[in-house]
Amino acid sequence: MAITLAVDAMGGDFGPRVTVPAALSVLSASSSIHIILVGQESQISPLLQGIAPNIRARISIVHTDEMVTMDDKVAVALRNKRQSSMRLAINLVHDKKAHACISAGNTGALMAISRFVLKTHANIERPAIMTALPTEHGRAYMLDLGANVDSEAKHLVQFALMGDVVVRALEGIAQPRVALLNIGEEEIKGNELIKQTHQLLRASALNYVGYIEGDGIFKGEADVVVCDGFVGNVALKTSEGVAKMMAAFIKQEISRNWLTKLTGALAYPVWRGLKAKMNPSHYNGASLVGLTGIVIKSHGSADSSSFAQAIKVAIKAVEQDVPALIQQHMPEQQ
Repeated sequence: MAITLAVDAMGGDFGPRVTVPAALSVLSASSSIHIILVGQESQISPLLQGIAPNIRARISIVHTDEMVTMDDKVAVALRNKRQSSMRLAINLVHDKKAHACISAGNTGALMAISRFVLKTHANIERPAIMTALPTEHGRAYMLDLGANVDSEAKHLVQFALMGDVVVRALEGIAQPRVALLNIGEEEIKGNELIKQTHQLLRASALNYVGYIEGDGIFKGEADVVVCDGFVGNVALKTSEGVAKMMAAFIKQEISRNWLTKLTGALAYPVWRGLKAKMNPSHYNGASLVGLTGIVIKSHGSADSSSFAQAIKVAIKAVEQDVPALIQQHMPEQQ
């Protein structure tokens, strides 16, 4: 299957210095991928010098001098920057010239523009941001991670339904375990939103396993973890911070003296395996689920390896046609 992807080349902290090498690495690995780089041609073209002709033939450039910055307010990005690299990349998906869009840019702007241009499915009121997180037994998919800071119980149920569909498609799990993030596992715990959502999920056809606490996510107690965007974003950023802190502590301890350095050298295969399992680049690429098209959000600080992973997430979503699956399985609103 030939797949065309629109990459917001100017998005993120590093722009083309990261997005272009990432695109080239993906193109080198698969001959069926075509990539449209959207951004400032004067910054993109020099990074394409000397590449193999068969790869260059699968790259197109859509030039624009306008871009959405990380500091832009959502309203400014949506109303005043209609020729931004982000907007034009999303337009390519809307116009069926690309199967998916990948951007490391401003999250709020990306969600707002995607929702405005692509719209949500008829039976979905709000899109959500979903990503995979490492667990002791594999991975868990969590949503929402910041698109909706205020949600109603019906929205959380929709998130659960979308997460169920995506995990079935991407992971091949017949009956994903769906859990609701809460401050405890007891029935009496949680605010009214959580309790209302709990009752609705219990009455649904999902394989709902009940409440899950924060540590349960990484123990692998569920395949889909549902929460509102405020809680989800705090949980995600906290987990990323803890992982970085642990890596720094291990490095400090190994470097303390010659004996710890020797021990660290002997344990190098262990550290290498641990780093591979916890490397954020292996999990980069959050899906904006609920839209009629595919949009993938990369970390703004992603390096080329990490951004390439986000592109791979987009490819998998295209291959499985995730928007069509969600539309097919979402029940009509009552």
